[in-house]
Amino acid sequence: MAGSFETVGVVGLGTMGAGIAECFARAGIAVIGVEAGPEALTRGRGHLEDSTGRAVAKGRLSEAERSEILGRVTLTVSLEDLADADLVIEAVPEVMDFKRALFTDLDRICKPSAVLATNTSSLSVTEIAATTGRPGRVIGMHFFNPAPVMRLVEVIHTLITDDGLAGEVADLARRLGKTPVTVGDRAGFVVNRLLLPYLNHAAVLLENGVATRDGIDTAMRLGAGLPMGPFALLDLIGLDTSYEVLSVLFRESHDRRHAAAPILRERVAAGLLGRKSGGGFHRASEPVAPTADEPSACLVAVLGEGGDAFAARLSAAGLKSVPVEDAEVVVALSSVPVVELAPGLPHPERLVGLHLVGDQVAEVASTALTGPEVARAAEGLVRLVGLVPVPCRDRAEFVVDALLYPYLNDAVRMYDSGYATRDDIDTAMRLGCGYQTGPFEKLDELGLETVRDGLRALYAEYREPFLAPAPLLEQLVAAGVRSFRDLP
Repeated sequence: MAGSFETVGVVGLGTMGAGIAECFARAGIAVIGVEAGPEALTRGRGHLEDSTGRAVAKGRLSEAERSEILGRVTLTVSLEDLADADLVIEAVPEVMDFKRALFTDLDRICKPSAVLATNTSSLSVTEIAATTGRPGRVIGMHFFNPAPVMRLVEVIHTLITDDGLAGEVADLARRLGKTPVTVGDRAGFVVNRLLLPYLNHAAVLLENGVATRDGIDTAMRLGAGLPMGPFALLDLIGLDTSYEVLSVLFRESHDRRHAAAPILRERVAAGLLGRKSGGGFHRASEPVAPTADEPSACLVAVLGEGGDAFAARLSAAGLKSVPVEDAEVVVALSSVPVVELAPGLPHPERLVGLHLVGDQVAEVASTALTGPEVARAAEGLVRLVGLVPVPCRDRAEFVVDALLYPYLNDAVRMYDSGYATRDDIDTAMRLGCGYQTGPFEKLDELGLETVRDGLRALYAEYREPFLAPAPLLEQLVAAGVRSFRDLP
């Protein structure tokens, strides 16, 4: 079926469009690349030549293969040259008016059997399709940047997509060497609908002073095992791009989770857009913050489940545990806030919470009473036993779980809504974001009840509706289901 797509048009030859054109040409498909004018066309040709040139330099293509790929691409400034294309995919800016106007023109120019595809990352495919006389032949085909390298393609069908067309386009993606996931038409589809609220939530935690920028990035990279922290990733994506995707999500959902955090909105307004502008949440050539000194001597009391093991680690590092009344620092190992322990202590200002995340990170939680010097001393203790401290406030689920659990909750809601399968959601997040595990794999790893209880704690503290456990998650835990793998 995918073999019927033998001539493909690509409209818009920026970095993304040129990458898409290269993907088709690499698969032996004739490509007609269209740009608005001669200068843009020259830039598009440059993108193609540079990308394939880098592949040659890295030994991934031979010079002969590169010549064959470039020879399959015909460049033009006329949409009329797309009249005989079997499929046309657009990669123009993410502005609905631009896309609707383009699809009106393509509908007039292209043969009736041609499929018109949009590479939009978040806009409504249905709304784009409605501008044409062939809404059943309009589909989403969302590549990820850089297109020649990233394996994922989201194939988006609408309520009126012709039967079988999504399958044909998915087969075409496989012909390109990609892994397709087929999803319904919801703002943000799978990857952006799960990723952007998580990034936005990180910005909210920063704005609320729960932890620092670097602390949150470190916690999610080393503690949660993600390739990048949320603020490094926001700077890479572009704060303006992230803001626009959140705006699209919010217009559809009116969910506060999708309302851009003021700290993000203000940076966009100030032109701090990330790497593209030289600074966003991070600045170019930013000095590295100095690491605090390890404590030379400290009397420590260790409380909580796992306290004996942690005390043994301190002892191996040369520190001796003492009773609470003699301690300069009281460390309470806990996965929940520890402030309720404070009234029972002789010196409540010496109490800090310690939440061990994986085998590299310890979240060091200061209560409303904790003295700054005590928090610094606790961070030094953590370093002394070979862990990376992440200072934070004594709030429900601290940092990692406060960001991870709502993301997993969103995935459950997405699956329950019926517009993507569990396997496709897991595949999309692993391939689209570079995560080691998909959200349902992570849910099974952590335990459904653990995540449900964490969400309940977050909702009890913050009272945000999106933090309430998804009904399906509540039902599965109530029914004694331990893993999504146990579902049919």
